[in-house]
Amino acid sequence: MPDYAEKGLWHATYGQYEPSPALAGSIKADVAIVGGGFTGMATAYYLLKAEPSMKVVVLESEVVGYGASGRNGSFAMTVVGLGLELLARLKGRDRAIAAHRYLERAVDTVGELVDGEELDCDYIRPGFLRMATTPAYEKKIRREIELAHSLGIEGIEWLEKDEARQRVNSEHYLGAWWEPRMALVNPLKLVREMKRVVTGLGATVHEGTPVGSIERPGTYRLRTPGGTLDAERLVLATNAYSDLLPQVRRKQVPAWTYVIATEPLTDEQLEPVGWQGFEGVEDARNLIHYYRRTPDNRLLMGGGPVGFGFGRDMDRDSNPAAWAHLEAHVADLFPSLAGARIEHRWGGPFSVTTDLTPALGYIGDPRAVYSVGCIGHGVAMTHLNGQTIRDLILERHTELTDHFFVNRRVLPWPPEPVRLGVSLALRSYLTLEDRFHER
Repeated sequence: MPDYAEKGLWHATYGQYEPSPALAGSIKADVAIVGGGFTGMATAYYLLKAEPSMKVVVLESEVVGYGASGRNGSFAMTVVGLGLELLARLKGRDRAIAAHRYLERAVDTVGELVDGEELDCDYIRPGFLRMATTPAYEKKIRREIELAHSLGIEGIEWLEKDEARQRVNSEHYLGAWWEPRMALVNPLKLVREMKRVVTGLGATVHEGTPVGSIERPGTYRLRTPGGTLDAERLVLATNAYSDLLPQVRRKQVPAWTYVIATEPLTDEQLEPVGWQGFEGVEDARNLIHYYRRTPDNRLLMGGGPVGFGFGRDMDRDSNPAAWAHLEAHVADLFPSLAGARIEHRWGGPFSVTTDLTPALGYIGDPRAVYSVGCIGHGVAMTHLNGQTIRDLILERHTELTDHFFVNRRVLPWPPEPVRLGVSLALRSYLTLEDRFHER
C-alpha cells in the first residue's frame, strides 16, 4: 500500500488502514458510485437505507478519503461559496436563505449520522468564530450579520472585541461573527467510518480502482484496469476530480488549498491564546485563513494562497510559498506559537463552479447524477447531498430535489488555456480586494 502520510495530518496520524481490494473481473450493480469520499459514502448509505436490497458498488481510484474528504480543515459549517452576502448578490435573497437552510440541515445531518451510527471521528460541536482583523473586515462582517438577520436567520450574533478575545485571543481581533451551529471532526476517520457502515449495509467498495472510461451500451459500463462494472444507474461523486471525467469536466475546475499543522503545543504556548472552547475560526478575507485546535493540541491552519492547475494536471498538492505564508500568519496572530515546529504540510483540491455555487443533478437522463462545487465547504454539505442524490437516483420528487442547487443550469468553464486565464483573473481580483481591506 502506498504511503499517504504526505497527504496531511489526518493521513499521517490515522494508523493502520487496510484498503478494500481492487475490482477484478466483470461485475454488475444497480448503482455504481465513482468516488470514495464523503459524497460517495453518504450516497451509498442513504440509498441502502431506502432500498436495502439494492446492489451498490463504490469505485475509488486511490483509498477512501484520498481526496478533499481526507485532507480538509474539518469544519462542518453553514457557509456556501464565499459567503451569504455574495450569494445574495449572485442568486437573490430567496435563494440565499434557501442555501443557508440547506447547510443548517447539512450540519445537523453530520451530527445525526455520528450519533445514530456511533461514528468514531473525534466529533465536537464547539461553534464558529469569523474574526474581524481590520476595521474594514469588521464592517464587512457586521453587514453580513445584518443581512442574515433580515433574512430571518437566527443564531448568529456579533461579539465585541473583549468577548471575542476571551474565546480566542489575538491582538489583531476587533470582534467576531459567532455561530454555534458548527462542528469539527477528524474528516479521514469520518469518511472511513462511513465506509465501515455502508459495507455493513451491503455496499461493495473497491479501492485502487480508477475508472478509465464510462460507456453506455444500454447500461453504464465502467472500465477499470482490472475489469468492468455494468450498472443500471451511475453517480459521479468526484467533485474536484470531475476534471478527469469528460461527462462533467467543464461544470467545475479544481483549485488547491494548502494547510499546515504544528507539533502538539504545550500549556505554556497556548496559555496566551486561550481557546478553551476549541472553536473553529476563520477570518473575513476572500482567500480565508481557517484554523482550529486539534484534540491533541496542535494548531491546524489552512487557506491564504489558492493554487490552480492547467489541463488535466491534478498534481498541485505542494506549494512551499503558501506554506511559508501560513507559518508567518501563525506567528503574526499568535506570537506565543511563533517557535512551534510545523510537523505537517499538505495541499488538496476543491471544486469551484463559475458562479461559486454548488450544483448537482442529472447528466442527460435520470439514470446518472453528478455533484460538484462545494467550494471548500463540503464536510457538511456532502452528507446532505447524499440524501438529495438518493432521491434523484430513485426518481423521487422531494423538497431536496426542488432545491435550486439541483438540476440548475451551470455556466461551463471555458476550455484551456482560457480557463486558466479566467481562474487566475478571479484569484487576482479576490487578492486585490483582500489587500484593499487590509491596506
